[in-house]
Amino acid sequence: MIYRYLTAAVLARFADEGARVALVLLALETAGSPALGGALAAAFMVPHVLAGPAVGALADRARRRAPVFLLLIGGNGVAIVLCGLLTGRVPVPVVLLIAVLGGCCAPLGTGGLSSLIKELFPPERRDRVYGTDVMTYNLAGICGPAVVAVIAEPAGARAATLVLGAGAITAGLLVLTLPLPPRPAPEVAGTVLTGGFGAIWRIRPLRAVTLSTSLGAGAYGAFPLITALLAIKFHTGYAAGALLSAAAIGGLAGSLLYARYPAGAGRPERTVMICLVASALPLAAVPLASGVLPALLLFGLSGFFFGPQSAALFASRDRHAPPAVHTQVFTLGAGLKVTASALGAALAGYAAGAGPDGLLLAVAGVYAAGGALGAVLLARG
Repeated sequence: MIYRYLTAAVLARFADEGARVALVLLALETAGSPALGGALAAAFMVPHVLAGPAVGALADRARRRAPVFLLLIGGNGVAIVLCGLLTGRVPVPVVLLIAVLGGCCAPLGTGGLSSLIKELFPPERRDRVYGTDVMTYNLAGICGPAVVAVIAEPAGARAATLVLGAGAITAGLLVLTLPLPPRPAPEVAGTVLTGGFGAIWRIRPLRAVTLSTSLGAGAYGAFPLITALLAIKFHTGYAAGALLSAAAIGGLAGSLLYARYPAGAGRPERTVMICLVASALPLAAVPLASGVLPALLLFGLSGFFFGPQSAALFASRDRHAPPAVHTQVFTLGAGLKVTASALGAALAGYAAGAGPDGLLLAVAGVYAAGGALGAVLLARG
């Protein structure tokens, strides 16, 4: 069963990560318009945040959830395919609307799938499964854009969207094979959209991990700009992509280790705070790096702590989210991190004058502050 779940998770998240690149390439290929590419990517990504609570509530209230996951994850795949087939052939607003609808379906392929682990696996296995689940995010982040580029070069961006869409549809079908038990829908009408917010605010560990990791996600949003500036500083063109890859590979290694040895499993929220602070230290040392190789090592070391942090975050949500809003807490948390990351990217653009060293120190400070804030909230409990 774990292989079916992990395959579904990889395919769904691969489609989500790859679509952000494929839609931009598609617009450039069919219309020669970077503006259209940006609009399509935004139309696909922004609904992750806005629709997260709604689709999470839908899954929480459904007695049989597998068909809901098939409908939404498969719907995301269909939307990606339609964008690929119709861009440049129908009016732009039609394609943008399809991208928005696909983005509305996407949260169940990310945080929504992670929320199912509690019902699929016994308590003694969950910490390791969460560690393995985080690996699927890392693999999707590394392989999704790369596979799109490999396919688009000889066959075109349309072909890449067909592959991504087929992957998402397959992921939805795989969820149908998972032994999810039926359950009664919650009786409280207020849980439709507000229950997830209320649970996160009311339950101290959830509030602590949500606030701290949202701060961390905001800092992470600055990474693309920082790595581009570091490439200029080191006079090494490949450094921008290599530094991001080093962080992702470090996260994959951390996930593998945590899946084998889930340290701090008794209080996963503490692990979240420790990893946030630990990930700040290597970044604070990057300004002292004499070249791109030491910077790569430091980015990889910082990324290493992302794996345990994310797995512990999922484990904390698993333990503290009320059953009536369990999926909604996962999708809402994922949406908040996407929002924070986008805001961080925008703020980094305004602060670009500080240079890569100043931005790195700011990012490290935000990581440390997030860990400290979470620790204070937990201590007060």
